Amino acid sequence: MTDSLLALSTDHCRITPLFADDARALSAITDDSVTSQVHFLPTPFTEADARALIAGSGGGDVFHAVRDEQGLDLNGVIGVHRRAGPEYEIGYWFAARARGRGIATEAVRAVVGALVASRPGCSIVAECHPGNTRSRALLRRIGFVSTGQRGRRPGRMRLVWRAGTGIDVC
Repeated sequence: MTDSLLALSTDHCRITPLFADDARALSAITDDSVTSQVHFLPTPFTEADARALIAGSGGGDVFHAVRDEQGLDLNGVIGVHRRAGPEYEIGYWFAARARGRGIATEAVRAVVGALVASRPGCSIVAECHPGNTRSRALLRRIGFVSTGQRGRRPGRMRLVWRAGTGIDVC
């Protein structure tokens, strides 16, 4: 998957390409709570920064919009990044107003499922700071397990998705 997903729908969100018209909404949801965690995003993240990110999406780094059920409000972003070999890395950020509602879990699960279906045999990885308990829990819920290896980015640990390892009950 080096191109954008065409469109995905879940019970609570629509996942579509990011468009130039999304720049204002993207800058609005990308506050300091996001830019302090995502190393490649400047603080503050301006509308011009959003336009540049959207314009650069494609090829090996594709950013998808996570919208509400009607496909209108931008709730988050999921990036799919091509790595060496048959490996893809996912990353995401969501608006403060969308957090804690299960939207991120639902959306990331849908993107991982689409990636697995479109690229049989691929490896899907994520990097997460050990102190980011909410993100680690999300990744674990959908089937990511720790590799025990450091990530490429400082302070991050590498996780890999394994089919059938997501937990529904604790």
